[in-house]
Amino acid sequence: MAKSRNNLLGVGGQRRKLSRADQQGNGPTRNADRKTAADQKAELLRKMRERAQTDTSTED
Repeated sequence: MAKSRNNLLGVGGQRRKLSRADQQGNGPTRNADRKTAADQKAELLRKMRERAQTDTSTED
């Protein structure tokens, strides 16, 4: 029996899988939002650590 020529799966290399956001066209914007959220979190943690440090130094 001859091989089927209808199945062209895998011909032409593999394509990079796109996330839903990338498919919809808002991938890079979402990544920028993540970065700003991470920056805000880092700033908040820094402030909390400073407050905790000043609280422990004033108790002595």
